Amino acid sequence: MRVLFLGDIVGNPGRRAVRTFLPGLRQEYQPDFILANAENAAGGYGLTEKIAQELFSLGLDLLTSGNHIWKREFLPYLSRAERVLRPANYPEGAPGRGWAILEKEGRKLGIVNLEGRVFMRPLRCPFRTGEELARQLRQETPCILVDFHAEATSEKIALSWYLDGKVSALIGTHTHVQTADERILPGGTAYLSDAGMCGLRDGVIGMHRDQALEMYLTQVPRKLEVPKKGPVKVEGVFLELDPATGRALRIETFRRQED
Repeated sequence: MRVLFLGDIVGNPGRRAVRTFLPGLRQEYQPDFILANAENAAGGYGLTEKIAQELFSLGLDLLTSGNHIWKREFLPYLSRAERVLRPANYPEGAPGRGWAILEKEGRKLGIVNLEGRVFMRPLRCPFRTGEELARQLRQETPCILVDFHAEATSEKIALSWYLDGKVSALIGTHTHVQTADERILPGGTAYLSDAGMCGLRDGVIGMHRDQALEMYLTQVPRKLEVPKKGPVKVEGVFLELDPATGRALRIETFRRQED
């Protein structure tokens, strides 16, 4: 089984990057499933139904998210959407769902979305939530991918060891900075601390760099905006999984960018 996972899509530049580079990535990797984190796809913060449908039309099979998914006007769609996930470890009563199973031509892929707690909200334990969901999904398929939307690299690495052998892959999101620590753990779980981002190549994690510099130099809080123009890039990870056992056979990061 071949899976393509795109890092956080940031605003219109991120969507343009997907439109530009996804056809070539599909031709190169021939994925069975294409996933992306889209919590910042609408103007750099959150998601809308219209933009979700736009991303599906580009060939994405499912969208994961994180702490920025909670735009109030998006919640009705999130509540009924089957292919847009929010982190599963939010308390009972939060709209939406935190896991899904995709199926194509007899192949099934389970997806779990989790959010970290270090430097973030005090949610339910992502370790125990992830373990329980992995146990449930393995009744349907051994191939399970976890998007762990977290700030601290240490928490991401710890969860990968906790779930090693229980899931096929744990891919980190949230920082928008692609890491170079991809590996397959002894139990067969592929790991990467962060998949990176799809968006502006020369910004600050997809945002306007001049605004970011002003904020850091003056320490005056401000909302950062996504520039409308500039070269874009797409980053992510390719996975090859054994459909019989769920063990990862290959993990490879990629980056494509405009000059």
